[in-house]
Parts: sequence; structure tokens; C-alpha cells
Amino acid sequence: MEPVRFYSLLQKHVPATALPYCFQLWQKYPFDFKLRKKRISKVGDFTCHHGKTPRITINHDSHQYLFLMTYIHEVAHLVVHQKHGWKLEAHGTEWKETFKQLMAPVLNVEIFPAALLSILVKHMADPKASSFSDSMLTHALRQYDEQQKSVTLLSDIPEGSIFGLHGRWFKKGLLKRTRVLCRELNTKRNYLVPADAPVEGAQLSLL
Repeated sequence: MEPVRFYSLLQKHVPATALPYCFQLWQKYPFDFKLRKKRISKVGDFTCHHGKTPRITINHDSHQYLFLMTYIHEVAHLVVHQKHGWKLEAHGTEWKETFKQLMAPVLNVEIFPAALLSILVKHMADPKASSFSDSMLTHALRQYDEQQKSVTLLSDIPEGSIFGLHGRWFKKGLLKRTRVLCRELNTKRNYLVPADAPVEGAQLSLL
């Protein structure tokens, strides 16, 4: 991808004050970049095959703060891969330290709103494989996503409620740390569903 084209693309998706830094990362650690349609299971990924240029993809509909975090998250994978190949755990100690180092220059109020920044700083003390594993950060990020503000989360409905998820129907059970034990109505099988999963057609329990 030509530098001018890549810069123009980034300009549409990251905060203006973070743009020079993001572009510098691409110049220092070159990679192919693609925008993807919305993916339920992930917002970004990093891939690298022998003899080919590394590739990073990010969902095109990610708002600017989530896009920025995801971009640096995936660049951290690239940096670790260049040093160690596939020898290390994907989200192990080396990746966490690299992610922290790469995020440090953008952790300021010139880039992130103060309310989001305070939560993000806590998250970065021990970053998770997915930012959505941190319920506080997930909630904070949703406040900047116009499409998600009106979404009902599993954590918003009471125990015993019936809800839809990916075309299947479940009954909400007990909270187990960051996940909820839910029973699928059709198969009677139990599943641990993230508490912050968006749900559809909730039929609220009065219990």
C-alpha cells in the first residue's frame, strides 16, 4: 500500500492527534492493512505466513478509540513475531509488555477522553487478550459507539430472563465472574456467555 493512501485511510479511523504515531508504527514495522466487514468474534487480527508480508485487519465500523487500541494491539503482535516468530504464547508476557510500550505514547488526554483514559490506564496495567474481557473498559468504550448505546447487554437483564443470541434462545442463569451460565432452550445445554454480550428480544423475568 502506498504511504499516502495508508495515511489517508488512517486519517478516517483514528483520533487526529494519534495519526502521526500510528503512521510511524507502520513505517517502522511495515505490514499490509485491510479493513473488514463487521465480525462478531473479533475486531482485528494479525497474520503472517512464510515469505509473505504480515497483514493486519480491523473491522471498518470500529469507532476511533476502539480502532486505535485494536491497531496498536495488532502491531504489538507483529513486533513480537518479528523478534520471536511463533515460539511464544500469543498473549503472553512478551506481548503484554510490547503492547504496554506501544500504547504508552497515546495514553494521554490529548487523544482519549479523560473518563475513558482513566479506565484504559487501569486496563493497561495487565492487558487482556481482548479488551472485551474487561467489563469496565467494554462499558466505557460503548459510550463512544453510537450503534451500541441502545444495545441491551446480558448483564442488563435479570436472572431467569429469556434472550436471543446469534439466532438461538437462552435462559439467563448465575453470574460466574465475567461470564453467565445460560441454558439453551432448544438443546438444554449450558453455556458460559460473556456478561457484556449484546442480546436480542429479551423477555424479562419478574423474579
